[in-house]
Amino acid sequence: MVPATSTLDRRSASVIVIDVQDRLAAAMPQRERVISSASLLLRAAGIVGVPVIVTRQYPKGLGDTDAALGAVLSEATDAGADISTVDKMTFDCFAEPSFVEAVRASARRQLVIAGMETHICVTQTALAALREGFDVHVIADACCSREEASHGYALARLTAAGAVISTAESAAYELVGRAGTDEFRALLAAVKG
Repeated sequence: MVPATSTLDRRSASVIVIDVQDRLAAAMPQRERVISSASLLLRAAGIVGVPVIVTRQYPKGLGDTDAALGAVLSEATDAGADISTVDKMTFDCFAEPSFVEAVRASARRQLVIAGMETHICVTQTALAALREGFDVHVIADACCSREEASHGYALARLTAAGAVISTAESAAYELVGRAGTDEFRALLAAVKG
């Protein structure tokens, strides 16, 4: 198990955004917070060149990735992030072979996880990643469930299992690492933006 003192390293990290989709997002009371926080995380990934994997659960039924987040994904791609999209039917992303292939292709051992819903797909994926020996960082303000209690219980469960629970801004600053650089100035604009 990775110690809870683990910090993010841009050479080791990849960002996983789970199922932030039109119809699912519409049912989430915390939708705006999650999209704002996930957007900051994606912008930071673009600034420092961290790969991103975006999943879509049963897109025929739940729709495409939320349009606002889709625009940020395009911006992150333009900024240098390598973005892969994986469609799935499983709740645990690691049960989807194309997801496992994308994670292996990145050769990264830190997974920075955001998405919907915390107590279902996010938890199952994070637990599977921990079992596989990954250093797992769950971005609490970039995750949500329909019920706030489910979100809180899931974060407590993930903490007990060994995941690092953090925020999008904390993760973004860890990935950038230092002030006084062009990356830092780009991050400041993203934080203010």
